[in-house]
Amino acid sequence: MPRVSRKQADLNREIIVEAATRLFRERGLHGISVVDVMGAAGLTHGGFYGHFESKEALAQEASGRAFAQANGRWKERIAEHQDKNAARRALIEPYLSAASRDTPGESCPVVAFAGDMCHEAAESGLRDTFMAGLETLLETFGTLLDSGNDARDRKEALVQYSLMVGALTLARATQGQPLSDEILEAAMSFLTRT
Repeated sequence: MPRVSRKQADLNREIIVEAATRLFRERGLHGISVVDVMGAAGLTHGGFYGHFESKEALAQEASGRAFAQANGRWKERIAEHQDKNAARRALIEPYLSAASRDTPGESCPVVAFAGDMCHEAAESGLRDTFMAGLETLLETFGTLLDSGNDARDRKEALVQYSLMVGALTLARATQGQPLSDEILEAAMSFLTRT
């Protein structure tokens, strides 16, 4: 069978990473197999190792992409607002929405990957990618808190983002129950009070 062109190989790799990014968010970093990823990409699993040395290498790249996508969306939303409070709301409201709860493949990588990180070795490349992504999101969120005291703003960003992550996690865990919507509404109300 003839080899694919470099251009097609690059396109196939991109398709694999995008499929993995969505699947890892939906099912976690360890909840899918190479066969699952390649099937979602519309490719045979035999070609996987021509693109990646291991599933872990793909997971690290896909999780990095998930964080970059999330941060990119946040920065776009922030850029649409002159007022920091309005920009903060523009991050919180979609984050704590039923749509975010119901479409984990397009949602927060912190919620998707945090459980896996509890079992990941401290020196793991996946853990390093997670930590870098989390710090980037916290930094972006922190730009919307402007008390004039960096340490206070950092603590406030940690508290508010932790509430967002926890609420979205609990809303997903209780999906289909009235409590799920209550959790989202309570967190939204608390975070957007003025």
